[in-house]
Amino acid sequence: MARTKEFDPDAALRSALELFWRRGYEATSMADLVAHLGIGRASLYATFGSKHDLYLKALERYQEDRLPPLLRDLSRPGPALPAVRALIRQYAAESAADELRLRGCLVTNTAAELAPHDPAAARSVERDWDRVETGLHMALARAVAQDELPAGRDPLALARTLLVLLQGLRVVGKASTDPGRVRDAAEQVLTLLD
Repeated sequence: MARTKEFDPDAALRSALELFWRRGYEATSMADLVAHLGIGRASLYATFGSKHDLYLKALERYQEDRLPPLLRDLSRPGPALPAVRALIRQYAAESAADELRLRGCLVTNTAAELAPHDPAAARSVERDWDRVETGLHMALARAVAQDELPAGRDPLALARTLLVLLQGLRVVGKASTDPGRVRDAAEQVLTLLD
């Protein structure tokens, strides 16, 4: 007779996500996960696989929670540049806010910690960045078509510039105690949209 799970896998995944986000992959042991989640090691392995598998599932959940609203805002009908500007300012505000600053962005953290030597993590980061870049590219192409930006502007190159800036805001925001550094950089980059 099959045993029923004595825990909610979705709640456990969200709890693991929080622990990984706060501590990072390497600094989180399987023993830490067992203690934090209150779930036996065998149950964790049976439900999620290895620690690495659990991390990738947590990263995917983070992306599922974060990306759709961001992409929806960039694709709303009407003027496109206000949504792009709002996104940059949102990243800057989050990157400078004390409650989020030290955790940073889980995608950016994964890019720095795991992607250089972990192909699965690198693919997940690249998929995330591709989706953000595509959302920005489409919004900026609409901005050119709607005469919000001059016709000679390259929406793809500008989208890539903004993606790199957004990731840089996350890194600098996490490491710097001067929130003005992030805010000033974001405001300066917004001049590219004039």
